[in-house]
Amino acid sequence: MVELRKDYVLDRWVILAPSRKKRPRDFVRQPAAVSGSVCVFCRGNEKLTPPEIGRINSPDGSGSWSMRWFPNLFPAVEEEGQKDVRTDNTFYTFAAAYGSQEVIVETPIHERQLWDFGAEEIKQLLQVYCERIAALGNKDGIRYVAVFKNHGSEAGTSLVHSHTQVASINILPPLIMAEATATKKYPSCPYCGIINNEKNSYRRCFENNFAVAFTPYASRFNFEIWIFPKRHFRQLADAAADELQGISEILASVLHKLKELNAPYNYVLHHLQAAEEGDFHFHIEVQPRLSVWAGFEFNTDITINSVTPEDAARFYRGEE
Repeated sequence: MVELRKDYVLDRWVILAPSRKKRPRDFVRQPAAVSGSVCVFCRGNEKLTPPEIGRINSPDGSGSWSMRWFPNLFPAVEEEGQKDVRTDNTFYTFAAAYGSQEVIVETPIHERQLWDFGAEEIKQLLQVYCERIAALGNKDGIRYVAVFKNHGSEAGTSLVHSHTQVASINILPPLIMAEATATKKYPSCPYCGIINNEKNSYRRCFENNFAVAFTPYASRFNFEIWIFPKRHFRQLADAAADELQGISEILASVLHKLKELNAPYNYVLHHLQAAEEGDFHFHIEVQPRLSVWAGFEFNTDITINSVTPEDAARFYRGEE
């Protein structure tokens, strides 16, 4: 049955139109052809990137690195121009795209992807996220630091070597603002209630003492999955060590399953940095990119998803 569903709190709709004959194996993507060009992110090519901001040294004592980060050579934002937003002549609202953008190279090994990492390595990466969010978010004029990973050409990456991007900007993104505003309509955090419902639903996927993952009720993407800490806090830096470990274990489990499909994906962190921006429940949204949005989506802002969240959850639980 084709079904229309609304997001938990946002005024955002999806149509679930399942392809009944399809199984998860039907979504498996073939490996991309390997390019023979020089990879600027590989060990030994450090001089081909902008000057390094920081690194984690390799545990083997060789003096090399296991992760490193540096400015994006082609940033979407710059620390130049007018920081404040203003409106002229009623309809023209503008500012400089003020901020900075960095790349975190997650491994020196070209063939290794994040879904090959264990939970401890992912935890280390999340700790780097915390550090870079704090460093960029404390700069004057910055209202938000976006952390996102693109894996695969369909997800928007042009470099195969595993990496994350971190970008600060001088506005609060509309999606984050909409989530924060929507939570104010409830007497308490709606996501806390959603977590309690979904961890016992047909959409449950993974759970430990500190975090839970489920496929959202109104999923926009094939095999979309969200990861929430059980305790309510606004940003990743507020997580205690055991909570960060719990989040890392679940993110590792999610990515290991996506490796079975060789799925292109994005994941994005949703958070609020400052209390004055409002209340928020930090979470990570993982968005596999196994289908293409077309005219209907762009005309209506309603997404058609051919995999129900209930079917996707069965895949993550190993039942499909």
